[in-house]
Amino acid sequence: MRERIRSDDGYATDNSESCSDSEKMTSEEPDFGILFDVDGVIARGSTPLPAAVEAVKHLRNGNSRLRVPVAFVTNACSTSTSKAAAISEWLGIDVTPDMVIHAPTPCKVLTEYHDKLVLVIGQDNRKEIANDLGFNNICFIEDIKDSYPLLDMVDHENRKIVAKGFVEKQFPRVEAIVLLGEPARWETHLQLLLDLLLTEGLPTKAPSGIADHTQLPVIACNMDLQFMAEACMPRFGSGAFLVCLEALYKKVTGRDLEYDALVGKPVELTYRYAEHVITQEAKKLGIKKKIQKLYFMGDNPLVDIVGANMYDQYLRKNRSEENGNITDNDLPLSRKLPDNRILVPQSVKRIFSVLVCTGVYNPKHETHELETVYHGHRDIENQPSLTRPTKVVQDVHEGIKFILKEEQFSCH
Repeated sequence: MRERIRSDDGYATDNSESCSDSEKMTSEEPDFGILFDVDGVIARGSTPLPAAVEAVKHLRNGNSRLRVPVAFVTNACSTSTSKAAAISEWLGIDVTPDMVIHAPTPCKVLTEYHDKLVLVIGQDNRKEIANDLGFNNICFIEDIKDSYPLLDMVDHENRKIVAKGFVEKQFPRVEAIVLLGEPARWETHLQLLLDLLLTEGLPTKAPSGIADHTQLPVIACNMDLQFMAEACMPRFGSGAFLVCLEALYKKVTGRDLEYDALVGKPVELTYRYAEHVITQEAKKLGIKKKIQKLYFMGDNPLVDIVGANMYDQYLRKNRSEENGNITDNDLPLSRKLPDNRILVPQSVKRIFSVLVCTGVYNPKHETHELETVYHGHRDIENQPSLTRPTKVVQDVHEGIKFILKEEQFSCH
């Protein structure tokens, strides 16, 4: 692949003439993989976008078998089995659950927590998702509320219930908190989470010193402040719940809430895990070449594009020219990548971001708001330049044609 033109700040500038018509397309093994966001890129809700159906045809050979390794990366939180079945039906290809990366999916590599008693926060399919991630010993906020009836005084109905009598139950110490996504009844969750954080997971008595406690490990799996649904304005996402929890913890203790891991777009772990999946898919397709490049197709500059560009920055900045190893000494604790043998050896050298105009991003409504209002997580530095994609395309079909032309690759 030819070298891209880059601006002075190191990020890709738009360059639609990626290769001349005279350059020969090859059908040899690819050394690249493609990552797709789901909503806004290949579908809207449960309806596939026609451009996505056409795009996939360019990635198959005459036997309708994929020639290029692909995976699907979404910040939603559902079961990979159901999402894989839906994508398979939409696109007419065989998508396995392993090819679908939800916001919590990279928790599979956080093995040091899998046997601990973990409080899982979320809504639909909490138990199934947590078990699929490898957590073997889980509990829910309902278990905490039932065992310690006096904790939830923000619920006035509960005040009436305990006034008539109550029984506390013995419950083991919670050892970690995993926030799969935003819960229902935020007020109850915020109160009980703070209780657990202040008492090191066993809220049977008040701590001797508020500021001297050891904080429980916290893993947060989705940092999206807002998301776009059917309403005319964005709705609160999981990131909004995190803002509330962080603010209350800081107000009560005077300390910042610490995360042992942030998971989901745009953090580096999600893109590292996506590289792992692409490498595995390449092996299934019989590709012997090492995957050296990734392309990420997304519709949200603040999440998809920032994440891809952050990972590209991480790869370029931390790769040692002497031995090819990757270090992450400059990353905050919450974004450091685990040293885990589950992940295949790293081979990707670059990742390129492709922004489509069929979802959140609309060039007709583009403003300078990205420069003045930052919606990202506290542990991710605001760098407006990271919202600039390698390439802007109308839809995923145009994006696939751009990638194949850029790579001079043909699937036929």
